[in-house]
Amino acid sequence: MSQNSDPLRLTDLPDAIPARLAEIRGGRQLTRRLLALGLRQGSPLCIVQRRGKGLVLASGELRIAIGTGIAEKLWVRPESDQAALAMQAESGDEAA
Repeated sequence: MSQNSDPLRLTDLPDAIPARLAEIRGGRQLTRRLLALGLRQGSPLCIVQRRGKGLVLASGELRIAIGTGIAEKLWVRPESDQAALAMQAESGDEAA
């Protein structure tokens, strides 16, 4: 696993790449809201779908829809080195 990698914004995570919630860069109210939804630091998640400016996340059996305002405050670490390689390949494809 790539525990040493820097976290990235959830909005920058490619779809279907497993990750763990590394940081919530929001206030206490946002943290409470996410806890009530079942998301906390260390929770596994991945992006299932992008809907307009929002995201649908999967965390185990849980599915959560969030807006970009919240998504930009969530920082994640990809689960594996293979996921990091996939992200690099995808960003290379976008640049071409």
